[in-house]
Amino acid sequence: MTRARQPSAVAPGRPGSAIYPSSPLGEAVPGIPTGRDVEWEPLVDYRRNGVSETTIHGAVAWASGGRVVHSFGGNVLCYGRSMMKPFAMKVFADQLGPVLDSRQRAIACSSHNGDTEHVLAAQSLLDPSEWPLMQTPLDLPLVQFGRQVRRPRRWYHTCSGEHAAILRGARLRGWPRVGYTLPDHPFFAAYLDVLREALGADWQPLRVARDGCGLPTVSNTVGELARLYAWLARTRQRDWIWDAMVAHPDLVGGFGRLDSTILKAGHGEVLAKEGADGLLGLALTHPDHPEGLGVVIKIAHGWNPGATWVVARAVLGVLGVELRNPTPVHRQKPFLVPGVVPVELQAALAELPTWDEWDPDTDRWYAPPKPREASR
Repeated sequence: MTRARQPSAVAPGRPGSAIYPSSPLGEAVPGIPTGRDVEWEPLVDYRRNGVSETTIHGAVAWASGGRVVHSFGGNVLCYGRSMMKPFAMKVFADQLGPVLDSRQRAIACSSHNGDTEHVLAAQSLLDPSEWPLMQTPLDLPLVQFGRQVRRPRRWYHTCSGEHAAILRGARLRGWPRVGYTLPDHPFFAAYLDVLREALGADWQPLRVARDGCGLPTVSNTVGELARLYAWLARTRQRDWIWDAMVAHPDLVGGFGRLDSTILKAGHGEVLAKEGADGLLGLALTHPDHPEGLGVVIKIAHGWNPGATWVVARAVLGVLGVELRNPTPVHRQKPFLVPGVVPVELQAALAELPTWDEWDPDTDRWYAPPKPREASR
């Protein structure tokens, strides 16, 4: 068995050894498919003058009325990660609603960039005497300038708003705040109950893991995630979560973030939330789906804002929501695979350009070369 050189904290018989890999090739676990087992489908094909340079694989699921109505790329098992923050806040919706203002509610559901406005909003959730209770990892802002001139702090972490809100909510519910990141804390049990309200009383996660921020995250299939987001749209009037996120899109993510851009483009009819690694959740109110529509995009190789943006623009475009083009790629054009939308919407998909026009001055050299005259 392959092990690290001794002494090792995960040597056989020690805590943690049971989940430590025994081979760099990985083991097959019954009922837990790995990415090697999934038949990922191409979603976006980047071409340069007609030749494919990069193909982005992934999976897409559409759900409405408690069932999956379209699936492409396989019902992949993954972790919802930060895409699940709106559901985590439903645990404290009744307690936090009366005491938080709209900006505080939005930052509680955020995966923010760590800008000044994000940090201030997250800090306002707690009394300064409570700040030491927060257990997000030390981090830097996501924006490049902040990463160059700042020192790591817990408040810069993209999940600091959620952590602060959990601490505030736990105090209001009379729960202990020590150990709030552990799976045996009352918060996690209540969070699972929220998911079961949408997925059924018998639902159980196949795996529970530690997220990058320290909180537990559960495994769901892409189809289950789409059903959850459809339920989020159907129950949007039950609490403040939907209204807070659409009212303050720049607090949910920040400058240049895909979910913030979608929230602005949706004009209150679309809720969007990014999630690591390679996830985007969309909840929509749409006349064709009176029970709510949920769409989840999963990129196989992890977070790729450019490719996810292209797919999201297509999904929203066929539903009548116009999303601006992402940053133009350099002399490439992205092409979509029709299966990202249901069959009945593929004709509409074919009418949506996924690229910006090129500048004829900078790209005029792409003109076909003149045929050479035959030598005499």
